[in-house]
This record gives sequence, structure tokens and C-alpha cells, in this order.
Amino acid sequence: MKKSWLFFVLMLSVLGLNTFAQQFTPQVTPFIKVNAPTVAITNVKLIDGTGKAAQLHQTVIFNNGKIQEVGDAEKIKPPAGAQIIDGTGKTLIPGLVMLHEHLYYTVPAGTFFNIAEMPYSFPRLYLAGGATTIRTAGSIEPQTDLAIKRMINEGKTIGPDMDVTAPYIEEQGYDIPALNVIKGPEDAAATVKFWADRGCTSFKMYVHATKADMAAVVKEAHKRHMKVTGHIGAVTYREAAETGIDDLEHGFMASSDFDSLKTEDKVNDSEERQSLIKLPVNSPKMKSLQQYMISKHVALTSTLTVFEPSTGHEMVPGGGEVALTTEARDLVEKRWQASQNHDQASIELFKKNQAWEKQYYDLGGLLVAGTDPTGAGRVVSGYSNHREIELLVDGGFTPEQAIKICTLNGAVYLGRQNEIGTVAAGKKADLVLIDGDLTNDIKNIRKTELVFKNGVGFDSQKIFESVKGHVGMN
Repeated sequence: MKKSWLFFVLMLSVLGLNTFAQQFTPQVTPFIKVNAPTVAITNVKLIDGTGKAAQLHQTVIFNNGKIQEVGDAEKIKPPAGAQIIDGTGKTLIPGLVMLHEHLYYTVPAGTFFNIAEMPYSFPRLYLAGGATTIRTAGSIEPQTDLAIKRMINEGKTIGPDMDVTAPYIEEQGYDIPALNVIKGPEDAAATVKFWADRGCTSFKMYVHATKADMAAVVKEAHKRHMKVTGHIGAVTYREAAETGIDDLEHGFMASSDFDSLKTEDKVNDSEERQSLIKLPVNSPKMKSLQQYMISKHVALTSTLTVFEPSTGHEMVPGGGEVALTTEARDLVEKRWQASQNHDQASIELFKKNQAWEKQYYDLGGLLVAGTDPTGAGRVVSGYSNHREIELLVDGGFTPEQAIKICTLNGAVYLGRQNEIGTVAAGKKADLVLIDGDLTNDIKNIRKTELVFKNGVGFDSQKIFESVKGHVGMN
């Protein structure tokens, strides 16, 4: 009887472990380096995502995908049977939570600007770059994004957890073949209903959408407890905040609030840009807007990589040119070379936006981050996640603050701060181990070694290698 009882208990334990353990296909397993039930990372420098100073000589123990214990390496001893990873000389941070990502890349349609889905390379690159959770802030193939999310969850392909945003909600304006276009508020609300019912979990307003469109989307999305963000133009930031939008994209680079010629529900890209170029960094008008947005609990997404100037900067931020096809690289290089010493206004506006984002954060606003792999084709996922952190530090944030913006703040926005975003007992073991000291040199962020998602450690560099030459094709 005693032997039968012990066997029953043992079988329950095994079944419990099997229930937890994610199964992976042969397409994924070659990239998994650590998949033990219990793992201890010892003697590591820890940046925990809260914004507080990095802690030396820490040990982090996780079991079955959950963090069990975090503390001084002298006081915490790994349990028997744990796989031990020596963190000496390395930095551990939470998995990145990046909120302006896409699964597409710039691929022109003749002379027209256009974008094309990268279903193979981009999910891999995000995870390799340390992003364990992303929001696809605007989709062109939502059915593909939703399928990729499912396949990742089923262990069939490599990638982060995904908050899939529905197709752009945009009125006719730009001639971008891949862009979804709606006709009025009723159509906008119907778009929300349609894609929410199919699994999308967030929504994005675009440049030419009107205040009435936005009001209809916010009402329908909030009814479903889902959030709305926007890269806007026809609607000002202040109007959007008043309407109830949850987030605004691109720092203050898309703000039309300071255009003295602004007409309601109309877009003038040139005047909008000139108004920002003329606006002083410490403008009381900007501070007033920031305070109003904060009072309305509007998050602000930094996407510095997509605006990074060409002169004196890398051709592909973060060094991602190796991921491009030959054709894509040639096109990017041609544009980059043509911009050398011809983008002084862009440099000045870029620096202003860095300062405005820091002001927003210092005033108490929720600053989150993403990379927006679009524009001139210089932004490549994964590599760009590294570069966004570097640019936040370049803009005046400490490494610890930059990590917080790209981890805990994103988790707070998603309402998942009790699950992800910091390195703490009880949270998911979504972690990034970096071969170097981030507080001495933020560019060590590029040395991602292991990316743990649900406690499973993926070989970052091996994933990067697997997609060299693919971006622009798949």
C-alpha cells in the first residue's frame, strides 16, 4: 500500500512538471541552451528593472519558469540539482517589454513607400535582442501576427510574447499600399469589434484619423478593457488626451500642438515639423502639454531609433546591417550616404525630442519604449532594441532608468507588472544575461548571451546568426 501511494505521488509530480514544461519543435530546440527545471545565476550584477542602482554579487534562482529567490550571493545557496550559471563579469536584467514593434520592414513598391511582413526573421530577432514581450503597434497582416503569436506559444517558432495590435485605423491620406483605411467613425468602431473578436488586444490610430474616429475607437476599445495608442497628426496630443487615448507614439515628434496654422482634423506634415524645430527645448507650452497628458494618464512611447540621424551615426542602429539582404543593404546604404551632412535640422530636432522625453519622465509621466522598424529601412528588430537603450542613456537617463523604461514601464502599461518587468520572486523568469557591465558601458547591451523566456534560456548569438541576410526577404 505504501509503495502504491509513493508511486501515485511520484506520478502526480511528473505530470505536474510535464504540464508546466513547454514543448518545442525541432525547429526551435537547437537554439535552446538552458532548459533545466531549476536554474541559479550566481555572482551577477543585477539591474532589476525598478530603476534603483545596480546591485553587485547577486544570485537569482528560478524554478519551472518562476523566480524563486533573489539576493546576495553570499547568503543564497543554489539548491541541489540546480543548473548553475556563473554570472561573474556579467549583467542580468529583466526581459525587455517593448511597445512599438512591428513584424514588418520597409520594402518599397516601386516609387511608393511600402512595408512587407517579416514572419521568420523579426520574431527571432526580437527575442535574440532581449525582448521577451512586445506590442506590435500597428499591423499590416494581423492574421499573420496572430498566427505567429499562436505558433510561438505552441513552441513551433522563436519569438517573444505578443500583444497584437489591429490594423492601423487611418483615413485616406498617404498612398501606402499596405495600410488599412477606414471611412468615418462608424467604420472605425466596426474595425475594433472585428479585430478584437479575432484576437487582437490593442489598437492604433494613425495620422489622418479624425477626433470623431478616435472617440469611436476609444469608446469601443475601452468597453472591452483594451487600450488605444496613436501616431497622430490630424488630432493634436492635447485633443487625444482629452478624448481618452492611452498612449502616444514617437515621443513628441508627431505632435501637431504647436503648429500655429493647424486646422481641425487636418494634417500639414511640413508645418508640424517646422513648429517643433522652432519650439525651444524648455518651452512653457511644451511643459503645459506634458502636464496635461500626465493628468490624463497618457503614456508616451519613445522610438528614438527610427529618428536617429545619419550624419555621424551607424548606417543601421545597433549594427544590424548584417541581417539585411544584399538588395536591402544596398538601398539603405544609398539613402544613408545621401543624408550625410544634409540632416542638421534632423539632428537638432532629434536632440530636442530626447530632452522632451526626459522632461516627461522627470515630471512623472509614464515613458515606455519601442523601436519602430520602418522609415528608411535603417531600423532592424533586435539590434534596434539594443540601440533604443543606448539612445535613452545618451539622452540623459541612467542605465538603470533606461532599463526601467524598457521593462517595468512597459509592463505597467500592459497591466502585467505583477507578472513581468522586474527581477523579483514570484515573477516569470523572463531575463537577459549580458556578457559585460552595463553601468560601465551601456554598449555592452549588444552582448546579449542568454535570453530566458519562462525560464527557458535561448542562445542569443546563435539566433542572430540564423537570420543573417534574411531581413528584406522574410
